[in-house]
Amino acid sequence: MRRPITAFILAVMLFGIVLPLLIIGINRLKPKTVQGIRGIRVQMPGGKVQVLELEEYLAGVVSAEMPAEFSPEALKAQAVAARTYAVSRMSRQGAQDQACDVDTTEKTQAWISDAEMRKKWGMLRYLTYKYKVSRAVKDTKGLVLTYEGAYVQAFFFSSAGRLPTERAEDVWGGTLPYLTNVKPEAEEASRFVVRSAFTAKDLDSKLGTNLSKKSRLTQADLTVTEHTAAGRAKTVRIGSKTVPATQLRYLLGLKSTDFSIQVENNKVVFTTYGNGHAVGMSQYGANALAKQGKTFSEILGRYYPGSTILNIDKPKD
Repeated sequence: MRRPITAFILAVMLFGIVLPLLIIGINRLKPKTVQGIRGIRVQMPGGKVQVLELEEYLAGVVSAEMPAEFSPEALKAQAVAARTYAVSRMSRQGAQDQACDVDTTEKTQAWISDAEMRKKWGMLRYLTYKYKVSRAVKDTKGLVLTYEGAYVQAFFFSSAGRLPTERAEDVWGGTLPYLTNVKPEAEEASRFVVRSAFTAKDLDSKLGTNLSKKSRLTQADLTVTEHTAAGRAKTVRIGSKTVPATQLRYLLGLKSTDFSIQVENNKVVFTTYGNGHAVGMSQYGANALAKQGKTFSEILGRYYPGSTILNIDKPKD
């Protein structure tokens, strides 16, 4: 039984922990114009690589990554963050020798086709939302985020919940000054509050623990042993095993690492607050700021402090 569990844990750590670390550690390249050189190479769900015009691709990303009903300024902020990530991928060393720049999943950035937009929204809303998303992309055409001459690693996630956003080093270990603790917006606190219950057998199967050998679970069997600077769980002791909270989140399918743990009726109940890894821009926070009258540049400045907006389409003097 342990071999499949071990393999699964390794796979989760690769995609949930190791890959973000690699992203932080590479691609600190000076921004350059990539439009006009080539389109972005997207690996489609079936495995075929399709070359798309960058701005066309970004409309599919924004449609997949952020609710289209959000305020226009929030959608613009998302478009700039997504463009920054895409251009960074296109400009990385060895990019020309690789089969693709991105895929259509959250391993890089989620993306949906025009047909998928119609299916997702329905025909009536498609006409409104497609125009709205395309406008956000068009209004920010060529704009990317930089920090000290390098592309920003423009991570984003759904909602910070009740706690500030996380510093990169507290989640993935790599320090980036612009990925730091940012206070959440008031309306985020109650948006994502989820209870998830697990039996001891469930936890043993998912985590490789031996809790089911006990006749009764107690509160002492599960303890948060370390917190991040923002206040989320960093390490958790389960039985005799201590695991990173980020790993626990992926293995149990929890919404976030901001959670409380209770033992109820011999089951372990996690109550999570917020949604996502909490590094970078909170999408629901961005929408709250937009509704307060903040512009997309002000939103980006809040979530990536010290960054600069650069137009890669603007000819150099």
